[in-house]
Amino acid sequence: KPSAGEVTLMGQVFSALSEVQRGDWRNRHLGFVYQFHHLLPEFSALENVAMPLLIRRTERQSALARAAEILAAVGLGHRLEHRPGELSGGERQRAAIARALVSDPSCLLADEPTGNLDSKNSHKLLTILSKLNQNDTTIVLVTHDPMIASYAKTMMYLYDSGIKTVIQRNQANQREFLDQINDIIHQDTLLFVVLTCFFFK
Repeated sequence: KPSAGEVTLMGQVFSALSEVQRGDWRNRHLGFVYQFHHLLPEFSALENVAMPLLIRRTERQSALARAAEILAAVGLGHRLEHRPGELSGGERQRAAIARALVSDPSCLLADEPTGNLDSKNSHKLLTILSKLNQNDTTIVLVTHDPMIASYAKTMMYLYDSGIKTVIQRNQANQREFLDQINDIIHQDTLLFVVLTCFFFK
């Protein structure tokens, strides 16, 4: 709940909703990717990814089929029955990303989603996110990596709890946008920056 004002999303004022209604809204419209995977250790990768759909009471076989499809898309089609303890750190993070994507969220909130991935899998994930964005999913991604930020359409540079700079990609290609982002970062002597990237639909 905000300390002042109102939060309105898709025409819905959140203060008017009960906790159960807010939970249902989050389940149907938002996807979350955290720095830590938060997978449930007693369930397989397939079951973990299907969980948001099962909570929504989607028919079990349909939920599992959709989860298998998303896991294959992030390169884990061969690890469906493995539990989190049997997966590498990068595999667990990709499973967590698949869980966030399984219900086709209207908006995906991602906090350093590539932190545990190598460059190849980071590129694969960002390509998936870009395609999702083209299909009307809004993505808000926080990163300290200018290369990751260069995949976005809008970049906000946050400093001291405020927005310091906003740049739009517009017609620039990824390399040109990366150069713009690096120019902004190099103007600042801080060693630690936060880049919030928006893939607006």
